[in-house]
Amino acid sequence: MKCDILAIGAHPDDVELGCGGTVIKMISEGKIVGIVDLTEGELGTRGTAETRAGESAQAAEIMGISFRENLKLKDGFLNNSEFYQLKIVEVIRKYRPEIVLANAIDDRHPDHAKAAKLVSDACFLSGLRKIETFDAGHLQEAWRPKQIFHYIQWKNVVPDFVLDISDFMNQKIEACLAYKTQFYDPDSDEPMTPIATKDFLESLTYRAQDLGRLSGVEFAEGFTTEKLLAFKNFEGIVC
Repeated sequence: MKCDILAIGAHPDDVELGCGGTVIKMISEGKIVGIVDLTEGELGTRGTAETRAGESAQAAEIMGISFRENLKLKDGFLNNSEFYQLKIVEVIRKYRPEIVLANAIDDRHPDHAKAAKLVSDACFLSGLRKIETFDAGHLQEAWRPKQIFHYIQWKNVVPDFVLDISDFMNQKIEACLAYKTQFYDPDSDEPMTPIATKDFLESLTYRAQDLGRLSGVEFAEGFTTEKLLAFKNFEGIVC
């Protein structure tokens, strides 16, 4: 299946938290969007790999994505190795996205920045014809996405641009809350973590609202780019 946008996250829930509104909006506009999770999040303090799998499936249904795949790489120990690069090259060539959305370039969890660089390098390598990869025994064609955009996660990274998600904020929050084991629940007996606090849950709204305030919309998600963007015209710019 060729997709328009492939959103990649180091852990299940990264995509929902970082760019869930963008994913939902692009689907509403007729784009084919899928998600690839690099790990199962098995080192997470709360929940298990099994509960995360069920939660990610529920979130995928809420967002309406066309597919979701988990590469089952090692949580907490992502590295920019040839083996991991080729795993990602395989999925890029399998789905042939025009745009890849990847983890934040700098963040609290070390897997996030590692994944950002790993995915970026894999996108470049995917375009090299002399690198051979196979899908179900068939030689894959080289493919390089046109753009890689990095969403913003825990840290307040300054975005290069924002996307208006005002009409999709509620659906984004619903997708995030599908991860019941991970986020704020006053009745939970699970250990407390930085993302399980009430403040973190509220931050999903007020951070999107602040980016919206700065850009002239109600809610927005921010991204950083790897290369200078060129616009054909000024249409589509809110303000």
